[in-house]
Amino acid sequence: MAEISAAEVKRLREKTGAGMMECKNALVSTDGDFDGAERLLKEKGLAALAKRADRATNSGRVFVKSSDDGKSVVMAEITCETDFVALNPEFVEAGYLVASLALKKDKPDAADPELVGIVDGLATKIRENMTLRRLAVIKAAAGERLASYVHGEGEIGVVVRCSSDKTDDPEIAAFVFSLALHVAAFNPLALDRAKIDPAFVAEQEEIFRKQMEQDEKLKGKPANVLEGILKGKVNKLLSEICMTDQGYVKDDKQTVAQALAECSKKSGAKLEIVDYTYFKVGT
Repeated sequence: MAEISAAEVKRLREKTGAGMMECKNALVSTDGDFDGAERLLKEKGLAALAKRADRATNSGRVFVKSSDDGKSVVMAEITCETDFVALNPEFVEAGYLVASLALKKDKPDAADPELVGIVDGLATKIRENMTLRRLAVIKAAAGERLASYVHGEGEIGVVVRCSSDKTDDPEIAAFVFSLALHVAAFNPLALDRAKIDPAFVAEQEEIFRKQMEQDEKLKGKPANVLEGILKGKVNKLLSEICMTDQGYVKDDKQTVAQALAECSKKSGAKLEIVDYTYFKVGT
């Protein structure tokens, strides 16, 4: 039987996060084989992780990582059970490692074994259920630029993609970043009205129509007046949920579309919002 030194127990604890007695028992079980003891603890940890899999993960963090050339951005949401763990430096380090590795992969997703393995490894160490809930890779095509924003301690992450014939213009860069701030603040349902599913609009019209039928103040109104009121309600809803119709985050007296046109005119550039990606922890 190999002699188990306190230094080896300490080293195994630091590497795995397991308790001192667990580390000592693992080394005893493997006759002092450090790698074997580490593997044994990992197997036990994964078994324990499986038992915790049904525990709710309502906390977490969104991690955003950009490539050096700014042409690619990865956004990953990793959930956990408590806010305390979401602020843990090891959790933060693991999240950015996941995002950094995803940048180097061809077509990564939230089921990528290497990325999931990092999250599972931390979960076994911290002993809290964790999940790589979703992951997005946003790439800029020629003539496009990306801007990203992370709100607070990673509660919200946003990436906005815009096209412009002056992608390196500082004024354009500042405006695209402000659009990321806007999305974080208002979480639009769609970029513009063309992106709204007609079935959704029809459903909302039906809801408004039923509400109007029950409104005593509208009883006896001519059909054309009722249709005008209905159209007004639908337009108001669309202006609230479509990004380009919303009041611009830095000046709510103008819409995002108007702010976009103003920036284009000032910079002498042709500027267009192509798309945006929004992650909020737990939603």
